[in-house]
Amino acid sequence: MKLSPLAEELNRTLEREAPAVLEMLSPLGRRYYFPKGILSQSAEAKAKAHRFDATVGIATENGTAMHLPAIQKHFQGLQPKDLYPYAPVSGKPELKEKWRAKQLAENPRMRGKPLGSAVVTSALTHGISLVAELFAAEGDPVVLPDQLWGNYRLTFELRHGSIVETFPFYEGEGFNSAGFAKAIEAAAARSRKVITVLNFPNNPTGFTPSPADAEAMAAALLGAAERGSNVVAVCDDAYFGLFYDETCLKESIFGYLAGAHPNLLAIKLDGATKEEFVWGFRVGFLTFGAGGPGDLAKVHDALEKKVQGAIRAGVSNSPHLSQTLVLKALEAPEFSAEQAQKRRILQTRALKVKEVLRRPEFARVWTPYPFNSGYFMCLRLKDLDAEPLRLHLLDRYGVGVIATARKDIRIAFSCVDEKNIPEVFDTIYRGALDLLERKV
Repeated sequence: MKLSPLAEELNRTLEREAPAVLEMLSPLGRRYYFPKGILSQSAEAKAKAHRFDATVGIATENGTAMHLPAIQKHFQGLQPKDLYPYAPVSGKPELKEKWRAKQLAENPRMRGKPLGSAVVTSALTHGISLVAELFAAEGDPVVLPDQLWGNYRLTFELRHGSIVETFPFYEGEGFNSAGFAKAIEAAAARSRKVITVLNFPNNPTGFTPSPADAEAMAAALLGAAERGSNVVAVCDDAYFGLFYDETCLKESIFGYLAGAHPNLLAIKLDGATKEEFVWGFRVGFLTFGAGGPGDLAKVHDALEKKVQGAIRAGVSNSPHLSQTLVLKALEAPEFSAEQAQKRRILQTRALKVKEVLRRPEFARVWTPYPFNSGYFMCLRLKDLDAEPLRLHLLDRYGVGVIATARKDIRIAFSCVDEKNIPEVFDTIYRGALDLLERKV
């Protein structure tokens, strides 16, 4: 397929300033560009059309966006201009600026690093999809732990034909950093490009590695880059900030990777979904952190234009209303205290789960996987399979859990009040005994 001149221009920029990043792009990623069409003409008109602006595909009335009173009455204190018009494809500028300040405040290792602008996505799943479109091609290895969010397989394998290669997530009571390094090395030996997704706190296990593990992971990725591999390291920070003990890393591993090497492209995916407890708002962010001697501002700009092309081709732009509400929250003086209070509730629930799981009788039917963060924890069943137990708990006791593997079940303590946690695990135990008795 012949490339658009705009795509060729972006590719030339990458070839000049960061040739390894150009090599990382999938065939689709190479083709992407942001068109200089209606949107760019409308942007120019917004800046210069001081008399009449007849460019934007919305309706206006009395100098503002046309709207229905039946809808506007639900948004007291919010202006129509912040609700109804299309948001820019890359996101509301004020929100992007505020989110960047938040990222830097919470992630000391990001400070002073070459970073792109945070492009707004329709939450993290959309961000992962965009990354896959730009970088994942048929046959590319995607290194993931065996404890993984199933949607990665849909995105990378089903949609793009990449190959998910897993390693054991745990080594004893901690993260298997040696297994990760071995998996990266093996993938790099077979492929010029290696993609990995670093999801901490992890879904489904609710585990975050230690700072020492983060150093080891960064060293493994840097080593692969230094040996000539092109490494795309995607940091899925969906549950960022939900850390419940002193052993785990308290910032994104993105800060360890951004700007580290010309052959290593770090990508940060985060969002308001869990951090602000607004799951249905669908507001996420995608940030690039390239490295090397070239003009990285131009590299990030070229990549962001390709992302904007993908957004424009897929969903056009993310919802304006959600972006405005997230921005209002970040601007509110009470935001930090309210966020901290909700995090304490989740921490209290996690600690209650740990307390309940100390009961010795439970050892007969399961072993808990280590957890220290996030929404979830997992149990490894001993003499039962997960799916029959899941169905039995639903049918007989009205209790829902997730079977994530043949022997593993996931419990979301995030949606169970602390007072009910003992009953939940008692019921799971009782259901397991029911099935064990049937086997006798």
